[in-house]
Amino acid sequence: MMEPNPYFAVSSSASGFQPYGYGGGFPPPPSFPVVRLRGLPFNCTDIDICKFFAGLDIVDVLLVNKNGRFSGEAFVVFAGPIQVEFALQRDRQNMGRRYVEVFRCKRQDYYNAVASEVNYEGIYDNDFHGSPPPSRAKRYNDKDQMEHTEILKMRGLPFSVKKSEIVQFFKDYKIIEDKIHIACRPDGKATGEAYVEFVSVEEAKRAMCKDKMTIGSRYVELFPSTPDEARRAESRSRQ
Repeated sequence: MMEPNPYFAVSSSASGFQPYGYGGGFPPPPSFPVVRLRGLPFNCTDIDICKFFAGLDIVDVLLVNKNGRFSGEAFVVFAGPIQVEFALQRDRQNMGRRYVEVFRCKRQDYYNAVASEVNYEGIYDNDFHGSPPPSRAKRYNDKDQMEHTEILKMRGLPFSVKKSEIVQFFKDYKIIEDKIHIACRPDGKATGEAYVEFVSVEEAKRAMCKDKMTIGSRYVELFPSTPDEARRAESRSRQ
């Protein structure tokens, strides 16, 4: 008998089918499908990690930086727990001349790493004026406690995503269509991230209901962002 996918679990009680969603007060999935990598080459990119896990469905890659430099570590989020089991089988396989450790970690480790990136990006570059950067000492326990602006950051997008698909994704919310920025590396390849500006902070908060919904076959994660972070991403794309 085929195992039920915990991301789409249903119960066939007398009251009928009850899908376990992310926002309906039902139990969350039993485990968050994330692994941590260590020992990566210092010139590693998200594309290299996708190749390392060829055949697996990757939702997000987060390269971990320390003091502005790549640390050789990364977090990789997959489409489901079974993908994590396959990923763990690639522990100590080589990327270039280095063998890479692949091990389990917790959802909170991943969120802390994302929050650290947001905090650090708000501090290392003082050339931008506008919203004050968050304090380096401030650490968010979860997305709900992150400070909201009118901008949301999207992670885990298909690399081929178009603006029209993002507009459709947020069709029930008021966005500023010419303020959608799909992030790219200097070589023009998409990073799987985008920044979307809404008409107000309240509207951006409402749109967080779309967190972990799908575009195509990919789960998309949403995070509160800042105008400065969005401007930096746009600037890096043009370099």
